[in-house]
Amino acid sequence: MLYFFVNNIRKKTMPLWTAWWNAMWLLRPAFSRLRSFMWFATVVAGFTVRTDLLGVTSIVRALKLEPRLYNNLLDNFHSDGVKIDRLSALWAKVVLRLFPNPVRVNGRLVLVADGIKVGKSGKKMPGVKLLHQESDSNTKPEYIMGHSLQAVSLLVHAAQSVFAVPLGVRIHEGLVWSNRDRRTLLDKMLMLLGILAIKDPFYLVVDAYYAAGKVALGLLKHNNHLLTRVRSNAVAFNQYVQEGPKKKGRPRLYGSKVKLKSLLSDPKLKQSALSPVYGEHDVTIEYRVCDLLWRPLGRLVRFVAVTHPTRGSCLLMCTDTSLSAIEIIGLYGLRFKIEHSFKQAVRLIGSFSYHFWMQGMKPLRRRNGDQYLHRESQDYRDAVKRKTHAYHVFIQAGVICQGLLHYLSVAFSALVWSSFGSWLRTIRPGIPPSELVVATAMRQCLPAFLLNCSETNILAKFIAERQDAERYELFRLSS
Repeated sequence: MLYFFVNNIRKKTMPLWTAWWNAMWLLRPAFSRLRSFMWFATVVAGFTVRTDLLGVTSIVRALKLEPRLYNNLLDNFHSDGVKIDRLSALWAKVVLRLFPNPVRVNGRLVLVADGIKVGKSGKKMPGVKLLHQESDSNTKPEYIMGHSLQAVSLLVHAAQSVFAVPLGVRIHEGLVWSNRDRRTLLDKMLMLLGILAIKDPFYLVVDAYYAAGKVALGLLKHNNHLLTRVRSNAVAFNQYVQEGPKKKGRPRLYGSKVKLKSLLSDPKLKQSALSPVYGEHDVTIEYRVCDLLWRPLGRLVRFVAVTHPTRGSCLLMCTDTSLSAIEIIGLYGLRFKIEHSFKQAVRLIGSFSYHFWMQGMKPLRRRNGDQYLHRESQDYRDAVKRKTHAYHVFIQAGVICQGLLHYLSVAFSALVWSSFGSWLRTIRPGIPPSELVVATAMRQCLPAFLLNCSETNILAKFIAERQDAERYELFRLSS
C-alpha cells in the first residue's frame, strides 16, 4: 500500500517540477558560471513556493536552507555572473517557445507596456525619489518615496482566458549618470524593447502617456506599430486637397484642424456593434473611425472614438491603418491584463519586495528628487551600478517565476489541479488555474521532488545538499 502511495506522489510531482526545470534550464546561457545559474534557479524556486514576501529571508525559510546561505543568495543578486540584459532577451525568446499560441493580430504579436511605482523608504537605496501617483482611488497617497519602473508583457492565449506574461522590468527614474543625458521615460521604454530584442513584428498597446511621436517613430523604424489611447484635448488634421493650379514651393500637407473630441459629438456618423472587449457579452457600443494626419508622426493614423454604455467615452489611435476599428477596440481592451499582472507580482510573487541597502551611500532626504552622479567618484558610481544590478536581478527572478507559473497553468492544467491539495469555492471549467493555485500545487509537490529526485535532478540535489539538517528532517516527515 505504501509503495502505491509513494509511486502516486512521484507521478504527480515529477512532471510539474521537471517541466519547470526544463524551462528554467533554457536560461543557462545568460550566466557566465554554472554556480551563478544554480543559485539563481534556487531563488526562482524560492519565489515559487514561499508563503510570505519578506525579502531574501523568505526564500531561506521556504526552501529550508541553512541560515548561513543567506549571504550566498545576496551575493548572487550582486554577482556579475548574471548578465541581466542577456537574461531578459533570452527570457523573451523562451516565452515565445513555451507559449506556442500567443495572441496575434494580422500576424503580429501583441505586447502591452506600462509603468508602476513601488514604495521604498530606504534612505540608502539608489534610485529612490519622490513620485507622484495619478489615481482616482483615495487609498493611494498622492506622493510616495519609491522606485519608478516600466514593464513589458506579452499577451498569450490560455484556454478561454488571456495571460500577460511579463518579459522585462527596469527602474527608469531616480538616477542621472550624466548632466548631458536628455533621455525621457519614452526613450527608456524603447530601450527596454531593444533589450528584449523581439524579432517578430508586434503591436505595442499602451495608455495615453505613450501617445507621442517619439514612441511611434521608434516602433515604425523596426516595422512595429503603436496602439494607444489619446487625451481628450488631442488634435489631428485632414489631408489638404489642392484646389486650382499648383503653386510654387513645398506642397501643403495639412488641411483643416480636427479636435478629436468632436468625433464623439455627432451621433449620426457613429456605428453600432457588439463590444469586442474581453469579458463583455451582449453589450452594444458606438464608435466612429477616421484616418487623419497626426502632426507628431507626419503621416496618416487611424483614430477611433468609442462610446461605451457604462464606461463612458474613449479616443483610441493606431499607426496601422489596415487594422479595423473593432480590432483596435478589442486590443486596447486587453491592456488591463498588465495591470492584473502587476497585482499578482506585488501581492503574490513579491517581485518588488527587495530592500537591499548600499552601505556607503549618502543618505537620502525625505522628498528627495533625482540623484545626480556625474560628479561622484568612479568607485561610488560603480557601487550604485552594482546595487541597481541587484535590484534588476531580483525583479527579473520574479518576472521569470510569474512566467513559469503561467506556463504550468496553460500546459499542465489538469496536473496542477490534481496536485493542488487545497479547496476553492468555485473552480470554473475551461479556465486555467491562477498563479496562486499553481504556486500552491508546486509547494505541495516540493518535498517529494527533493526527496525522490536528488540523485537524478541537478536542482533537487543542489537544494537538498544545502538544507538545514534539523528542518530537513521535519521537511521529510511532512512529505
